Amino acid sequence: MSVATDLLTSVPPAVPVLLVALVAGFLDRRVSYALGALATAYVFVVSLIVPSGEYLPTLFLGFEAQPYVVDDFSRLLGLAFGFLGTAAMAYAASSGLPRSTLALVLSYVGSVVGVIFAGDWLTLLFFWELMAVTSTLVVWAYGGDAVRAGYRYAIAHGIGGVLVLWAVAWHYVETGSVVIDGSGIAAGAPALLAALGIGINCAFIGLHTWLPDTYPRPHIAASVFLSVFTTKSSAYVLYQAFPEGQLYLAYMGGLMAVYGATFALLQHDMRALLSYHIQAQVGYIVAGIGIGSVMGVAGAMAHLFNNVLFKALLFMAVGVIIYRTGEEDLYELGGLWREMPITAVGYALGALSITAIPGFNGFISKGMILDAADPHYYGAPEYQALYWLLMAGAIGTLLSFIKLGYYAFLHGPATTAVKDAKLGHSVGMLSVGGACLGLGIAWPTLVGLLPYSAKLKLHPYSTGHLIDAGLLLLVALVGFVLIRKPLSGLGHVDDVSRVLNPLVYRTGRLSMLAVTETFRAVDAAAVSFVRTCYWIGNNPVVAVGRLARRLPSWLVGDFRPADGGDPSAGSGSSSNRQFDGGEPMDEPAARNDDTPSRLYLRASIGTTILLVVLVLTALLILLL
Repeated sequence: MSVATDLLTSVPPAVPVLLVALVAGFLDRRVSYALGALATAYVFVVSLIVPSGEYLPTLFLGFEAQPYVVDDFSRLLGLAFGFLGTAAMAYAASSGLPRSTLALVLSYVGSVVGVIFAGDWLTLLFFWELMAVTSTLVVWAYGGDAVRAGYRYAIAHGIGGVLVLWAVAWHYVETGSVVIDGSGIAAGAPALLAALGIGINCAFIGLHTWLPDTYPRPHIAASVFLSVFTTKSSAYVLYQAFPEGQLYLAYMGGLMAVYGATFALLQHDMRALLSYHIQAQVGYIVAGIGIGSVMGVAGAMAHLFNNVLFKALLFMAVGVIIYRTGEEDLYELGGLWREMPITAVGYALGALSITAIPGFNGFISKGMILDAADPHYYGAPEYQALYWLLMAGAIGTLLSFIKLGYYAFLHGPATTAVKDAKLGHSVGMLSVGGACLGLGIAWPTLVGLLPYSAKLKLHPYSTGHLIDAGLLLLVALVGFVLIRKPLSGLGHVDDVSRVLNPLVYRTGRLSMLAVTETFRAVDAAAVSFVRTCYWIGNNPVVAVGRLARRLPSWLVGDFRPADGGDPSAGSGSSSNRQFDGGEPMDEPAARNDDTPSRLYLRASIGTTILLVVLVLTALLILLL
């Protein structure tokens, strides 16, 4: 290897990004952004140049750790994240993202890069948890409504991290290894825990409410990063856990495609619409992973790569609209293509890509997943229903982006006279949009980057595929004409978040109260016990006297004066006077102020022995 390659193999790609994150908040703003762009470009260069292999292996607490592994999968994701990260830096610089938030964003990007290059489950877990913490801080940094959304986000990802941790621990018990060796997570309980934990990050239905709740709220530039890094890296981790696929994962992906597209179509908020489409497009990726065939996995990875590009591009275009108009509601816009032609072009490139129009990258990758599910191509009979779910999701996607483009750019006159994208915005959007178009036309380049590329025989622009794409577009155009007015009359439509978010809040509150109140009760009991023991140690005779008064009369007799006088006599009787240590003391008064009296047992020796035997028998039973 050359000197340059040796250097690249000795510095894991996450390290420069995390180092820049540490200093970005203290440097000049332009310097911070320049270093951020160089650090993300380093990820791209490593992915492009470094040969496949395991670098910097070590032992950590007796475990075999592989923090830096390059293979076909990590290379593909590194290229996508590195390229997008550099373009997004230019976009963020023009969007007014503060340096403090930039530092958090870079720490988030670095943690994601650590996840995709990890070769063992412990390293992956470390960066997985760092990803959850840093992404939460990115959300919180914007303040306002983002703070509460960030708390809900933190709860969801905290639960997911714990589930994945349990899965890895159980996997180690079952296999004795934490190395990611291509065999996946251990079957049974570890697999179930992994599916649930990773499923939260992938936005499985019912575990997804954090996504549309969170991503519309941070800074517009922060949303660009958030929209692609967590869900896509988590989909890759899902593949690592289930490399052979699972039928239930495939159908979960199909349902996600339909569910996400349906609720996206019902949204007014532009970033909420795009957030639901994150769930829908990750659904296609999950479906390909679940199918588990060569075509399914390669299609899933291709769609993951493409989704990083066109999803970020769409958030960029919508972010520019919000930046220039201050408006989040789609129905308050209109005619912006006249005032914002560059933004309109950026949106069009992203929309044509995500809707799988021929000539764009989404057409290649989505077509691969559909072919993997279609029994008439590469799919097994059990995936017939999945194929139709994915087709329904494709129609929903077309409807959603026809709606967004129509109301934002085409419908009516321009809302206000606004400026178009700034230079950094334009550079970010057009560079990513150009990649979407270029990979759709020069599709063999995309296929050459994929795992199992040598085994793939693709004909994406065959007559059958083009006819299918034309029919889908026609159905969507006619459908939009029919549903446009009813859709515009709908108010805000909640999904299961209406139930789940309050449930999570109340459950979290009750759990917190249960923990804190239990701690308070235990603390009070412990303090009381220590005080009691201290008092008994200082007043043993008085303590015995107090205990004796609570014992039944058949066991302990009443107090009697030393001279045998009547204890019931009045306090004025001389017979109630006794001397203890030379000092006279009145017996009734002594009983009131805890001064000890002489006691005697009523119980016979036989009764005493019986009680001792019963106590010892009870202790023996408890010990056994």
